[in-house]
Amino acid sequence: MSVPDNPRVLLVEDDRKTSALLTLHLESAGFPTSVAHCGQQAIELASQSKLSFAILDVMLPDFDGWEVCRRLRAMSSVPILMLSALGDAHQRVRGLTLGADDYMQKPFSFAELIARIRAILRRVQTPMGSTEAGLALNSDKRRVCIDGRPVFLTRSEFRLLDALMARPGHVFGRDELLRCLYPNGGIVVERVIDVHIGQLRQKIEAVPSRPRYVLTERGFGYRFADREIAST
Repeated sequence: MSVPDNPRVLLVEDDRKTSALLTLHLESAGFPTSVAHCGQQAIELASQSKLSFAILDVMLPDFDGWEVCRRLRAMSSVPILMLSALGDAHQRVRGLTLGADDYMQKPFSFAELIARIRAILRRVQTPMGSTEAGLALNSDKRRVCIDGRPVFLTRSEFRLLDALMARPGHVFGRDELLRCLYPNGGIVVERVIDVHIGQLRQKIEAVPSRPRYVLTERGFGYRFADREIAST
């Protein structure tokens, strides 16, 4: 995804004082901003305008920011940052699982918000002449590297990635992945797979909302991309 010199931001915030203040800081930082005060208006603006970034408040008067995120991700690969007063881990994971690129808890520093936007835009930009990072997994040493850089994974994340990479292109159902995590059985809801996949993508994908390695097969499960796999 190429990023224009002056990327336009879609700000979705129902509080008009907050949206006015955010717009002031965003435009002062060089980000032209379109504002929506409800979910429906956000979707309409997104379908009519060429956007480079979206900032979504979770609490909206019609449908919530989670639903806006889901709909935006279905129609666009625009980077998404969620804003919410809800700061528990479940809420953060929910946003990331739906396709958000980052999550900030209110109240927040405007300087940090601008810094995060710039960091995400740098991540999604592909400079001329750059090469894609390589993902390497060593099962014996339980080591994962991206372009030679070690990446720390939890036991569950490593098991999932190991299983997926062992059969590139194979579509794993959630029940199959659950058996990889819990070979001895146990009562575990399938939703836990989505949470682990969301966390795994945050660590191995350059742009988690547009994964290169771990792909979603809607209605079925997940698969590892049919691409070159580095080995160590």
